[in-house]
Amino acid sequence: MAQAELKDLLEAGVHFGHQTRRWNPNMRRFIFTEMDGIHIIDLLQTEALLENARKFAGELATGGGTVLFVGTKKQAADTIQEWADRCKMPYVNKRWLGGLLTNFNTMSGRIARLHELSGWKEEGKLDLLPTKERMGMEAELAKLEFNLGGVRDMDRLPDAVFVADLKTEEIAVNEAARLRIPIIGLVDTNCDPTPVDYVIPGNDDAIRSCELVIGTIGGAIEEGSSAWRVQEEKRIAEEMERRKKDEEERKKREEEEKVRREAEEAKQAEEAAAKQKAEAEAKKAAQEKQAAQPPAAAPEASGAQVQATPAGAAVEANADAAGVAEVKEEASEEQPPPPPAESAEAAEPTGDEKAEEGK
Repeated sequence: MAQAELKDLLEAGVHFGHQTRRWNPNMRRFIFTEMDGIHIIDLLQTEALLENARKFAGELATGGGTVLFVGTKKQAADTIQEWADRCKMPYVNKRWLGGLLTNFNTMSGRIARLHELSGWKEEGKLDLLPTKERMGMEAELAKLEFNLGGVRDMDRLPDAVFVADLKTEEIAVNEAARLRIPIIGLVDTNCDPTPVDYVIPGNDDAIRSCELVIGTIGGAIEEGSSAWRVQEEKRIAEEMERRKKDEEERKKREEEEKVRREAEEAKQAEEAAAKQKAEAEAKKAAQEKQAAQPPAAAPEASGAQVQATPAGAAVEANADAAGVAEVKEEASEEQPPPPPAESAEAAEPTGDEKAEEGK
């Protein structure tokens, strides 16, 4: 959607504020005048600030950011849901659950439970359960759909939050401010614009006013998100093409490597076969050469054997003689020596001895 002009803002009644007794002093700088006890908002500032917020939302969506639409009051609930669906953004238009942003880990578990029950219902598993259990799960699913149906596809914290009424969505504003998430807000004269980063002063009670402001922001987000999706699809297609090309190149390299290995193996096999053939030929040649030698060398060998035979026999004879001598020595050692025989001459005294005895 194009920029909202001053005439459009005037026709939609964006300039009507609350009664003067219900105003917030922090909105003083956005009030143009007072008429019949009602504050009149300065539409020149509204036009400039709305354009600033629209550019921010468009740039955020172009970069792939997520904007959470929040508006539970009946004047804005249907418009919030319509534009969030068109932009494919998360939204809350029934009831804000406390801790949706500050306790997102727990909420992620409940969102997962919502997807689980929805899947069971689509597959027909709930119909197979006992009646009491089935009714309990259907009631749980209805409650989760009511509270979290708009954020079922929000898998992370949003990059910005658009709030249609700061007073009604006070908890959402406080959570976003605590997490330092940029806030785009339609701020009436009875609200405090302090926590809002992109203030859009205007009437938040009129349906036409809410539709104009929400439509302006939503149009910028839709345009930016569409452009981002086109770029993302193009990037994904290029990435798939690149991966396909890399896969083809990898297969080509593998085939070339396979052919190279096969060629090397064939070459090695040929070399091994040639080597075996050469060895076989050399062996055959040696055998042929040995077979071709003259038989004159044989008698010499036999003569040497003949000559060696007598020497061996002599050695054996000497060994036998030595053995016999050893046996005789052993026998002589074993036989005791005979006692010494006394000769008759020794027993009988000699002539000299007899002469000495006679003396």
